[in-house]
Amino acid sequence: MPFSVDHLAELNLLGQFPSTSTQEGLKVHAHSAAPETVRAAENLYSKGLISQRDGGYLTPLGAEAVELTQKLQSILGNP
Repeated sequence: MPFSVDHLAELNLLGQFPSTSTQEGLKVHAHSAAPETVRAAENLYSKGLISQRDGGYLTPLGAEAVELTQKLQSILGNP
């Protein structure tokens, strides 16, 4: 099953969250962010991965998703 455009945007947004601190988050500004990024933030919020519709902090599930995303990037990045 291929990744959809929405899934790729969500993975890209997850990759921007700091993984070393639960005290740092992101803010997605609807007036200046790309529409796919705004939609990705809303999707991640509805899935319970981030604390706010426009970013915020990672939830415990979101932190796990970031860890898995980083592992996948590492695996795919090595030939």
